Amino acid sequence: MGLDGPTGNEGVRRRGCSCTKDDFLPEESFKSWGNYIQALQQTPRRFMDRVFTRSLDSTELHEIKARSQHEMKKTLSWWDLIWFGIGAVIGAGIFVLTGLQAREVSGPAVVISYVVSGISAMLSVFCYTEFAVEIPVAGGSFAYLRVELGDFMAFIAAGNILLEYVIGGAAVARSWTSYFATLCNHQPEDFRIIVHSMSEDYGHLDPIAVVVVCVICVLAVLSTKGSSRFNYIASIIHVIVILFIIIAGFSKADAKNYSDFMPFGIRGVFKSSAVLFFAYVGFDAVSTMAEETKNPARDIPIGLVGSMVITTAAYCLLAVALCLMQPFREINVDAPFSVAFEAVGMSWAKYIVAAGALKGMTSVLLVSAVGQARYLTHIARTHMMPPWLAQVNPKTGTPINATIVMLSATAIIAFFTELDILANLLSISTLFIFMLVALALLVRRYYVSGETTTANRNKLVACIVLILASSVATAAYWGLSDNDDWIAYVITVPIWFLATLALHVAVPRARNPKLWGVPLVPWLPSASIAINIFLLGSIDGASFARFGIWTVVLLLYYFFFGLHASYDTAKEAAENKMGDGLKKVEEGVKVSSEAQ
Repeated sequence: MGLDGPTGNEGVRRRGCSCTKDDFLPEESFKSWGNYIQALQQTPRRFMDRVFTRSLDSTELHEIKARSQHEMKKTLSWWDLIWFGIGAVIGAGIFVLTGLQAREVSGPAVVISYVVSGISAMLSVFCYTEFAVEIPVAGGSFAYLRVELGDFMAFIAAGNILLEYVIGGAAVARSWTSYFATLCNHQPEDFRIIVHSMSEDYGHLDPIAVVVVCVICVLAVLSTKGSSRFNYIASIIHVIVILFIIIAGFSKADAKNYSDFMPFGIRGVFKSSAVLFFAYVGFDAVSTMAEETKNPARDIPIGLVGSMVITTAAYCLLAVALCLMQPFREINVDAPFSVAFEAVGMSWAKYIVAAGALKGMTSVLLVSAVGQARYLTHIARTHMMPPWLAQVNPKTGTPINATIVMLSATAIIAFFTELDILANLLSISTLFIFMLVALALLVRRYYVSGETTTANRNKLVACIVLILASSVATAAYWGLSDNDDWIAYVITVPIWFLATLALHVAVPRARNPKLWGVPLVPWLPSASIAINIFLLGSIDGASFARFGIWTVVLLLYYFFFGLHASYDTAKEAAENKMGDGLKKVEEGVKVSSEAQ
């Protein structure tokens, strides 16, 4: 609930965790059925307002943040962020998906798949870093997109951000069970409840995953700094185990296992890259901690870029070690590293590997829990989600409501759903969000409302449309064609190059970063857009169908609730600020102030 409202400072006086109608739907449109029907009748006009209205940096940094009633504590340094980054990223992806992809999709060339995914992730890290330094708030990419692409695009991204975190957490929790079973000399299915009357994809119930998520929830709501200390210790142990795997693995290496390096061809490499992008998911959670960072301009670039460099190097070495220990066709799918050590006569090592994997996945779950709650908190501050979720507990300085809701959803999904379904769907939502953040960075650098001329704005739009169209065409041809013809790429790739060159030469920059900026603009963000979209073209059609269903659900919620709640909140805030003679809190098309 906003600090400025019809009842004055009601939002400031309220303490603790209340749970009334006004905590969920306090806006004017929901005061009565008559108001709601009137709001629905105004949906087209309100929708156009939200599409063309963009938030301001100052709004996200001050007015929106104030709606949580209490400040998050600034306790984190770049050292904390590096360990949060390592803890957030190195987990289920490398310890579970590597085996599946190496055995069935890409062979020993899985290391190239990790390089491709790592390049894509690193480009996205640069884009995230500039935004996180300039707009250090808990909303992460949601806040960045609200500022540059408007409310509607930010909401679509927000829904996929929440999906990414819920699915990612569920996937890691189920993987936790698999390695715990290895540690206990059991098969993963020994710890799951098989319901034969349910679909094979949803009938393997996982109670251990639910327990793990509940424990993580308790840690996440207690303290961010406490979570950081726990993650720091767990990540150190994890890094020691990774070093052990690499050194011991190379000591048992057999070069013959690399004789058939790329058995499934280049197409298999890129298919694996799209799925293995799952292994890099998590660094965006670190950007949500910008609001709790002592010195964002210094700490965020070091923390994000440093952790991603370490992670990419570790992934490549681990993938090489695994494929040198065993022929790729003999790699175990559920616990590849543990079984590989058993195969080379180091049975005792599988317990070290399983323990290290559990430590890593626990860290991933913890950092994910911290990050997803802060995303939801900032989304709720705009009233696109119920403002009850934006409340920050005055004692712990953490968003308890948002944490519990997100982890409850994670536990439910983890209980029912198989890992392969989760991994593909997660990669789609993540790649889509990262593409939007790169697009938003181009808009930020080349467009400022009221300063950029109409001619330059039109040139910017044309260049971005060509960049997107050529990237989509390349990905579509790659995904739909069954052969390796390269004729289409001779057309699409030069179009991308020329569009980026035209943006660089013909459109003057409207803004330069104040503290830290992405190098090689527009080339780097344009390359990020192209690679992310290209990897989307390697994901299976069933995953896109599930993604489409989720998007429909998002749109239904938005048009019936989120649109009207955020519209009322934005207009009320704007009227209050205008009434006080202060500068506007949003910019965009002018909308009449008729009854809402």
